[in-house]
Amino acid sequence: MIEDIKIVSLPKVEDERGNLSYIEGRQHIPFRPQRAYWIYDVPGGEVRGSHAYRRAQEFIVALSGSFDVTLEDKEGNRRQISLNRSYHGVYVPPQTWRTLENFSTNALGLILSSTKYDEEDYVWDKSQLETLPLPAVEYEEEPQLNEDSRRWTVDDCKVEELPADTELRRGYLTAVNEMSEQLPFPVKRVFYIYDIPSGSIRGAHAHYKAWQAIVAASSSFEVVLDDGEKTRTFRLDRPYRMLLVPPGIWCHLHDFASASVALVLTSEPFSPADYISSWQEFQDYKRHQG
Repeated sequence: MIEDIKIVSLPKVEDERGNLSYIEGRQHIPFRPQRAYWIYDVPGGEVRGSHAYRRAQEFIVALSGSFDVTLEDKEGNRRQISLNRSYHGVYVPPQTWRTLENFSTNALGLILSSTKYDEEDYVWDKSQLETLPLPAVEYEEEPQLNEDSRRWTVDDCKVEELPADTELRRGYLTAVNEMSEQLPFPVKRVFYIYDIPSGSIRGAHAHYKAWQAIVAASSSFEVVLDDGEKTRTFRLDRPYRMLLVPPGIWCHLHDFASASVALVLTSEPFSPADYISSWQEFQDYKRHQG
């Protein structure tokens, strides 16, 4: 139903080093993301989407630039929502016809889905919506990442090359499923940093438990990693290159190019207890690991 479509205001953590917004499943949206994908380099006048899902729920955010989301339910009720703020998104229930259009220059759209990719879940003919049964309520089991107390090193950090699919020159789409070869953990939090002034440094901490997958969704920046004995630097400059960082690695981001957006998928919800926030605490932790 059209009234089930909701515009959601996300947290906006303002910082002189760049603003940060985040999304946690079942806190800001009524599902935990099992798939994330982002659409970019969409030529002017092009349209993306124009389909529905039988059971998948979605949450759509404009990380940069702007675009319109046109929605129609099975009764034919229509609604158009303009997304132009990184801290506003739209929740799209299943069996809602949706189209993304009117992309501005350098628009970047993030879509979180309640299901992994399933070709059978797509509805390509709008008339079929009228006859679809209501989607069953799904109670998914919360996947757990196996606890691993090993001492991770910077040599365990790696860049995954993700698909950069394009269709009829309508722009690029890069996607990743949780608990997959590319993303070996459940996604429990998504955050992104934007409006980053030149010379800023973000991060400068480690985590006891959380894995991170870091993407330069727009523009570029460097990620410097330290395991207490060795450092390693990665330059991220493509939306289809994702850096995996296990727990226990000191990490900071710097050398941001203009209009950079740093997108991060994590295995844990936000918890101050999971942060190793000082270098001394990090060194003590590493000594304790042996």
